[in-house]
Order: sequence, then C-alpha cells, then structure tokens
Amino acid sequence: MNTENTSSQMRKGVLEFCILSIIRKSEVYPSDIIEQMKAAGLSILEGTLYPLLTRLKNAELLSYRWEESATGPPRKYFSLTDKGETFYQELQQTWKQLSDAVHQITQE
Repeated sequence: MNTENTSSQMRKGVLEFCILSIIRKSEVYPSDIIEQMKAAGLSILEGTLYPLLTRLKNAELLSYRWEESATGPPRKYFSLTDKGETFYQELQQTWKQLSDAVHQITQE
C-alpha cells in the first residue's frame, strides 16, 4: 500500500475548503492563494489552482474583478459571492463534524 497516494487523496479532499477559506478572508490574487497554501504546508500548483477557481466561479461561488498592474498584465482578484459564503458555511460545518469524528476515532 502506498501512503503517498493516500496522503495525496486526503489533501485533495480538503483543497477546495482551504482555498475558499483563504478567499473568504479577503479578496485575493491566485499567487496569494498559492503562497498562503505553501506557508501552511499545503503546496498547490497553478495547474491545479486555476481550473479549480474557474469551476468555483462557474458555480457562482466566486466573483472576480480585474485590476491594472504597474509591473505586467492586469490581475484577476477573487472574492466569495453570497452563494459562495453559504457554501463555505456548509463545508465548514461538514469539516467540523468530520474532524471531530476522526479525532475521536484516532485518539489513543
């Protein structure tokens, strides 16, 4: 059995929740999300992040605005919509229940 594969699947399961949590705190540029995830020990590649952001936007959970940049092309900043906030609250409740159950089961 490969623990690396199982660990990867576990991280993928919470990725969306973590990204929404970052965006919920403040409007962010994708590279800010990558930096915050990396700082928390959850590395994510641009090739994973951008399709996820597009999917969340298409589901009307995120909105974005363009901002001109003095150092390059315009930047797209993401924020949660009202629908995204509701979805986040549901995920947060699910995470708490799951986390509490796993903690109870794995306590020694």
